[in-house]
Amino acid sequence: MSHTVTVTRTTTTTTTSAIIINTGYLKSWPGILKFAEMILGAVVVGLVSYYINKFYVINTPELFFLLMAVTFLTGTFILLTSCLISISTASIISKTIYEVVYHGFAFVLYLAAGLTFIVEVNHYKRQHYSRDYEPYFAAAIIGLIVSALYLMSTIFALRSYRGL
Repeated sequence: MSHTVTVTRTTTTTTTSAIIINTGYLKSWPGILKFAEMILGAVVVGLVSYYINKFYVINTPELFFLLMAVTFLTGTFILLTSCLISISTASIISKTIYEVVYHGFAFVLYLAAGLTFIVEVNHYKRQHYSRDYEPYFAAAIIGLIVSALYLMSTIFALRSYRGL
C-alpha cells in the first residue's frame, strides 16, 4: 500500500507602514511596573523641579536625587515606548540581561538618592527646607516607592532572563 503525497507551499508577503501599539504589554506585570515607575518618576521630577531653590546653591543630595529621577525616568520611558510600539521588542528584551542590569542599577541608585535626600530634608528642615519641607519629603517618599518598584522589576527581569 503506497501513497502519493503532494506538498504545496504558498508564500505570502505583506508590507504595512502602520504602527501597531502593543497594548497587551501594559496588562503584564513588567508593563504595569514600568508604567507606574514612569508616572511616579514624573511626579518626583515635577515636585523637585518646581520647588528647587533657583536663587541659591543647590544642595548635593537634592541635585543627586533629581539627577537619578530624570535619568531613570528617561530610560524607563524609552524602554516602555519600545515595548509598546514593537511586539518583538517586548518579548526579546525581557530575555536579555539588559533589563536585569538596568532595573538593578535603577533600584540601587534610586534607593541611595532617596535615602540621602530624605535624611537631608529631615536634617535641615528648619534651615534650608522650612518652606518646602512637605513637597520635598513627599518627593523623597515617592522616590523610595519608585525604588521598590524597580526592585520588583529587577526580580521579574531576572525570572524572565533565567526562563522561569
